[in-house]
Amino acid sequence: MALIVQKFGGTSVGTVERIEQVAEKVKKFREAGDDIVVVVSAMSGETNRLIGLAKQIMEQPVPRELDVMVSTGEQVTIALLSMALIKRGVPAVSYTGNQVRILTDSAHTKARILSIDDANIRADLKAGRVVVVAGFQGVDEQGNITTLGRGGSDTTGVALAAALKADECQIYTDVDGVYTTDPRVVPQARRLNKITFEEMLEMASLGSKVLQIRSVEFAGKYNVPLRVLHSFQEGPGTLITLDEEESMEQPIISGIAFNRDEAKLTIRGVPDTPGVAFKILGPISAANIEVDMIVQNVSHDNTTDFTFTVHRNDYLNALEILKQTAANIGAREATGDTNIAKVSIVGVGMRSHAGVASRMFEALAKETINIQMISTSEIKVSVVIEEKYLELAVRALHTAFELDAPARQGE
Repeated sequence: MALIVQKFGGTSVGTVERIEQVAEKVKKFREAGDDIVVVVSAMSGETNRLIGLAKQIMEQPVPRELDVMVSTGEQVTIALLSMALIKRGVPAVSYTGNQVRILTDSAHTKARILSIDDANIRADLKAGRVVVVAGFQGVDEQGNITTLGRGGSDTTGVALAAALKADECQIYTDVDGVYTTDPRVVPQARRLNKITFEEMLEMASLGSKVLQIRSVEFAGKYNVPLRVLHSFQEGPGTLITLDEEESMEQPIISGIAFNRDEAKLTIRGVPDTPGVAFKILGPISAANIEVDMIVQNVSHDNTTDFTFTVHRNDYLNALEILKQTAANIGAREATGDTNIAKVSIVGVGMRSHAGVASRMFEALAKETINIQMISTSEIKVSVVIEEKYLELAVRALHTAFELDAPARQGE
């Protein structure tokens, strides 16, 4: 008998009919003898609807009151799913984050989990009940309702699995696992049977939308085996684990991630003096803008060019700050470009294989795709290219690193 935490997202519980389907799936696991804790999101569209209501009152809603409001979405889902299970003869009980006592800090709309009191859940499991918990929410020391930010239900599921020392945390979504890349871009993309936390973390941070970064970080920290599964299709999904099995068939590259949401900023003719990088990036950081890749060119005539990337949503604000910085430090000009994209290859196999980066660059060169920036780590290589070449680059790299699924007979 296993203890399994299952998380179902908004589309999986988007209608009463789908909630009934989820109840059927949970019932099968319960009948197999497993102890089940289910974490659910609000029904799809419900959180946006609630935020929309709040914005009709205030353009910038008070964070504390917004949390009180949006947390009701999950409360509806846990009650409906518990009813659907009870209707099927499966004893079930629902809990809000406050009732479990998922203790968080007080950062409203983006709180972080500090601890979980699992006593009630364990007692219910021992009594044979399925426990249904509201994702995305908790409570601070003062008793205020808090929410965990985007992807918070994934984080709730993983945190509960860690607290309960569950055998597995299953994340049910609208895809049947983690793929070598987005199948909409590369139809030959393959579902991975297994991937490491490290690889998944890189892929999530580099643009793969299957799992939220915080949940993968949490799972890796507490070694919670994660499995990504399709909500309504049978299949083994993808297991995310610490295990780095060395085998003859271990691929060098596990996947290719990409991100269209990047923008590039360049400040030219910067006086090449100590501390200049801080003078450029300090004001950007002070505006709470995250910088991704950075390149500083070799100095000529005691001046240098400095280029970095930010999220496209931050582009206009960052460019305005950079123009002001250019004026302040006597740089020649500040310019920007939003027509870029980032493509990355990821794989723990890189550690033991030389020449991976050059193989990547060769594949892009064959397609006459110019590389504007390069960033590397132990298990990834990222490049910035023109956005119009993104899909061509992903397909070329997928083939170059032998990730394409074999063609079926007759194709």
